[in-house]
Amino acid sequence: MIAPELVVSQWFNSPGLLTLAGLRGRPVLVHAFQMLCPGCVSHGTPQAQRAHDLFRGSDLQVIGLHAVFEHHAAMTPVSLAAFIHEYRYTFPIAVDQPSGTGPIPEIMARYGMRGTPTSILIGRDGTIRHHGFGQDSDMALGAMIAAELAGTHPASPPASISEAAAGCGGGACEA
Repeated sequence: MIAPELVVSQWFNSPGLLTLAGLRGRPVLVHAFQMLCPGCVSHGTPQAQRAHDLFRGSDLQVIGLHAVFEHHAAMTPVSLAAFIHEYRYTFPIAVDQPSGTGPIPEIMARYGMRGTPTSILIGRDGTIRHHGFGQDSDMALGAMIAAELAGTHPASPPASISEAAAGCGGGACEA
């Protein structure tokens, strides 16, 4: 499946607009998170920073996606700016565009995300290579990124969290 284009209301840590069309030919790791999601704060977003740091010398583009589907009043761009500063995140971070029809924002809906954290690895050809909900292990995600950089395409690893009811638990917040 070709990855749907990003619909962003605001960027942080980016000198300009990033688009998947503009990044075609490069692998892209999209990390969807909420700053009040425990699994995102403890695992997912630090993992995205580690990927950004580790693969800095490659053509991998890491993009954070703040995809708010709950507690909208608390997770404003002002709060997100403080969160990014306090945790010292240096990769580009987009704010998912509100849908206008419900609590699930545009990109989250387009990709069929179940919640946060979600990791999506997009290949050089624009196809989705991995779509993982919950906590991916660093080793598995790193292997998938390295394989994409090398031009090979392994299968996605099995889900590493238990299926839980909607809400936060098991290292993820479900919509």
